[in-house]
Amino acid sequence: MLKSPAALGLFMALLFIVPLPAAKAQDKETPPQQAQAAEPRRGDEGLRLPPRKTVVQSLEIAGKKQDYKVTAGSIVLRNDSGDPQAEVGFIAYTLEGQPASKRPITFAFNGGPGAASAYLNFGAIGPKRISFGNNGEGPSSPAILNDNPETWLDFTDLVFIDPVGTGYSRFVNDNRELKRSVWSVDGDINALAAVVRRYLVEFDRMSSPKYLVGESYGGFRVPKLAHRLQTNEGVGVSGIIMISPVLDFISQSDSDGSPLAFAARLPSLAALALEKKGEPINRDSLANVEEYARTNYVVDLLRGPRDKAAVGRVVDQITAFTGLDRAFVERQAGRLDLQGLARELGRDRQSVASLYDGTVLGADPVPFVLSFTPKDPILHASVAPLTSVAVDFLNRTVGWRVDAPYQLLSQDVFSNWNWGGNGNEPHEAVSNLREALALDPNLNALVVHGATDLVTPYFDSQLALDRLTALGGDADKGRVGLEVLRGGHMFYVHNDSRAALKEAARKLYPLD
Repeated sequence: MLKSPAALGLFMALLFIVPLPAAKAQDKETPPQQAQAAEPRRGDEGLRLPPRKTVVQSLEIAGKKQDYKVTAGSIVLRNDSGDPQAEVGFIAYTLEGQPASKRPITFAFNGGPGAASAYLNFGAIGPKRISFGNNGEGPSSPAILNDNPETWLDFTDLVFIDPVGTGYSRFVNDNRELKRSVWSVDGDINALAAVVRRYLVEFDRMSSPKYLVGESYGGFRVPKLAHRLQTNEGVGVSGIIMISPVLDFISQSDSDGSPLAFAARLPSLAALALEKKGEPINRDSLANVEEYARTNYVVDLLRGPRDKAAVGRVVDQITAFTGLDRAFVERQAGRLDLQGLARELGRDRQSVASLYDGTVLGADPVPFVLSFTPKDPILHASVAPLTSVAVDFLNRTVGWRVDAPYQLLSQDVFSNWNWGGNGNEPHEAVSNLREALALDPNLNALVVHGATDLVTPYFDSQLALDRLTALGGDADKGRVGLEVLRGGHMFYVHNDSRAALKEAARKLYPLD
């Protein structure tokens, strides 16, 4: 999708959570020995993660103090010969005194590829959370966990899984072919499906209602994972929640020949303008820009920059919707690239805007340099506090001590990810979502975005969901919903948006 290694490197530096693959075809390779989950065995060499550890904590839920168990541990992936291949770490929260057959269980994944699940765990839906990602919060901000009133624990047990290479999860050996297999689009899904199935068996939860939640690339994972569980692991899924996902990578290209990325991004830029004016952000207030983005904007972009009249119309409309400097928009002929936007949005204050939320600004260390890829004020500034709370919680609170670095964002996983294929097919999860919904009429799904996210803009998901026909939207009793909330990629850093996320997700679960 990107034409040169330099362009790919730039995109990777900016968009670590959701990268654009250089080759987009599905990974057709099948390793000679598939990794499967199994119990640790006596005599296993190379297994280094400690035995599972469980502690009991308490939380006030719906005005009542309740105890819950916290279990930290790992599940061993093995090949067909029974040899250990990897140890996959997890943190599980289970409410005491609930019948397992009726109590829902939710498996949570972050993205990357290469991100641990601490974002969702300690930022959004776990029973404890830390404040991060807002203006003025940086690496040295206090790493203090507090009770999370918006935790989902009151209506579902929670299991946060760290794919191999993230958190404390690790390969048992340094086999290059094993890494290439697991660190791939399809191999990742196969391994995670085995982990989910094994967890359900080991903890006697096969009869529980089962749900999947994923953020960013995790949102790309969970439709694929749901379909894999249905068809290969014998596990039915009741609901899928996708938070700030990329559902189709083809629309993430900034290529001149593909205007979809520019069209998908435009409503989020308009939402930024509304936020700066203090005006309400909702789908009604963005309806005009959405209609323009999917119609006349695309048509005029396809006319090309030599059509001066078309360029003039595009510049006029973008300037009106976004409030961006007209000269900046003209220089790019209405094709607004991410690197330029990050600096343009904060240029008047010698700052750089976060692509994860354009309202959050950080200092631009070299504002006088024209070409510069800055560290993101949200993504990179949140690494230290989230890593600190994850390590402290596991080591001190739970007592699951691991003598190894905790990989919140693994560059090793990210840079070695095997996108596979021959480059003729795009990576997408829309077809997996469609197939999973078609197979199970009781399955429901929800997509939730922040309005001012420029990494995975909400309108990109809207365009993808529009292709589901009768399986989604109002045509089939609203089996697939889309919510747009205040904030960016990690919109849950705002209390009101975190509460709205919980309210929207709660509708997919059984009533008490």
